[in-house]
Amino acid sequence: MAILVTGGTGQVGRALQRLAPDRVVAPKRALLDLADPEALAEMVASQEWEAVINCAAYTAVDKAEADVVAAWTVNALAPAAFAAATAKAGIPLVHLSTDYVFDGSKAEPYVEDDPVAPLGVYGASKEGGEQAVRTANPNHIILRTAWVVSADGANFVKTMLRLAAGRPELRVVGDQYGCPTSADDIARACIAIVDRLAQPDAPRGTYHFVNAGEANWADLAEAVVARAATHGRPRPIVTRITTADYPTPARRPANSRLSTAKLARDFGITAPEWHVAVDAIVDTLLKDQA
Repeated sequence: MAILVTGGTGQVGRALQRLAPDRVVAPKRALLDLADPEALAEMVASQEWEAVINCAAYTAVDKAEADVVAAWTVNALAPAAFAAATAKAGIPLVHLSTDYVFDGSKAEPYVEDDPVAPLGVYGASKEGGEQAVRTANPNHIILRTAWVVSADGANFVKTMLRLAAGRPELRVVGDQYGCPTSADDIARACIAIVDRLAQPDAPRGTYHFVNAGEANWADLAEAVVARAATHGRPRPIVTRITTADYPTPARRPANSRLSTAKLARDFGITAPEWHVAVDAIVDTLLKDQA
């Protein structure tokens, strides 16, 4: 049996297809309308799936503040439809969520049972998706992650490489903390979870997965330009600024650090340190451009 993956053009969706090309089916967006619950149910019912991994999301955090209906449709109503359909089919649902369900006021890394308090539409809609999954299909894993980066799509690493090529200075926020997380590592975690869910005694519920360590955005920018410099690229100065210096329509959590102890305990899944993951992404991107 195959694994149905939604959001196949996103960073994690692409990573899953690379990781398990003979096992993953990721329908094109034209064949899977996330705004059509009946179409989603029909896709789940179209064959016997091993599991569904829902990577699809409305991730334009600032745009979501004005595009409320679209954000809630993709981030909450579509997961509700998938959860209901997978429950009917008797298969597990692995649903990716986000650090943005928290407000960032905690001093320590967040654990799964900490109270949620999203700051904006994106986080609220993702929390709505979590609630839909929990109430519609007990056979689920909600996997919260954060600061996703890869050699695919649009993300912070690629933005820094582009800006560093033409600027002597990069002004980057230094008072928001989290952990850069490789889409490839998330994909490996998802496949390991699906494998474990095939066993009747497998745990269910909400878990966190990020790469090891922590950073702020300026730390990540410095790591990117330092690694790029080993490829002969320019190394601009990274100037640390505050969140107040870079206002955005949506508020960001000041603390997006997530504890992964529960996932390691229950599933034996751990991740490499974020520097290792980011170095590998930069190497891939610059090798491809050479």
